[in-house]
Amino acid sequence: MPFEFMDEKPPHPGAALQEELNRRGWNQTDLGFILGSKTTAINPIIKGRQGVSPAMSKALGEALGLPPDYFAALQRAYDLAIATDPDPAVSVRARMLSNYPVREMIRRGWLRDAAADDLTNQLARFFEVNDAGDIPHLAHAAKKTGYDDVPPAQLAWLFRVRQVARAMPVAIYSQQALTEALPKLRSMLIEPEEARNVPRILSECGVRFIIVEPLPSAKIDGVCFWLDAASPVIGLSLRFDRIDNFWFVLRHEIEHVLRGHGKGGAGMIDADLTEASSEAMPEERVANEAAADFCVPTEKMESFIRRKNPFFYEKDVLAFSKLNGIHPGLAVGQLQRRMGKYDYLKRHQVKIRQFILPGAIVDGWGQTLPL
Repeated sequence: MPFEFMDEKPPHPGAALQEELNRRGWNQTDLGFILGSKTTAINPIIKGRQGVSPAMSKALGEALGLPPDYFAALQRAYDLAIATDPDPAVSVRARMLSNYPVREMIRRGWLRDAAADDLTNQLARFFEVNDAGDIPHLAHAAKKTGYDDVPPAQLAWLFRVRQVARAMPVAIYSQQALTEALPKLRSMLIEPEEARNVPRILSECGVRFIIVEPLPSAKIDGVCFWLDAASPVIGLSLRFDRIDNFWFVLRHEIEHVLRGHGKGGAGMIDADLTEASSEAMPEERVANEAAADFCVPTEKMESFIRRKNPFFYEKDVLAFSKLNGIHPGLAVGQLQRRMGKYDYLKRHQVKIRQFILPGAIVDGWGQTLPL
């Protein structure tokens, strides 16, 4: 008859061993004889001073007609019962890390490495809630927020953009000034270096323009939101360091600003942004159309495709780009998406981050903004 626990705390396996010996009328010397060992190997187990090894569990099982893991299971239960309870902070840190890239946020200077309670409070402040139970996406979050459909890593990126935006001084926003700035921005499409002027132009129009390096797994390209009814913000991640992606995403977000999209809500969060994405949402559709036409005039692009399809030679693409006053990388980007061939003339999609970062408000790539 197997040993049964008489209370909640499992006893040491030695108690079960002594009961098995009593049931058979054996003593420790008898068991030593069966095992071919001295009683000095058995007595410490019965007295609870020594544990049962896996080898001893198998030997005792053979000697007493019990399963080979019987005493090993008792030993595991006993060891677990007497083990020190883990620090409650372990579950707190695990919950945070399961939802947010906390270690990366610490590395980037968004949070300070600290004890679990302090880190939880920092996370609550980061997400602008008074109680840790209201931090979006955490397992114990007490209420729904406007960000429940935003993946945690994207949400952390968005709130960092918001933090930086609040610290930025800019001119009073003017929709007319931003509209009038579009031709000036359009004239910059031919030379990658001209992107350095973008932050200044947007600032003069009253638009807070911020670049924040994306967090790992945060497939976010840009965002448009409003700090208040007269304070638009454009945030870019530059996760694709290409001239065509930069101008497309920028113009997309500018269209959101011009149309007042995202006012009074979570904003327009654009992830995996392409000309064909999010077409079910009217706001995204009009922003995509404006961005595509800005980068490459739509009618001219359609005409070029009709005339050259299915053979798009490099010399024709270069001539088309020069005629329309754009860098070849912008035309190549649209042709790649239309053909589904993303290696087509890829060398023309030049990197642009090196030109835009020096003149912009930037958080990431080794830079941390002290807020």
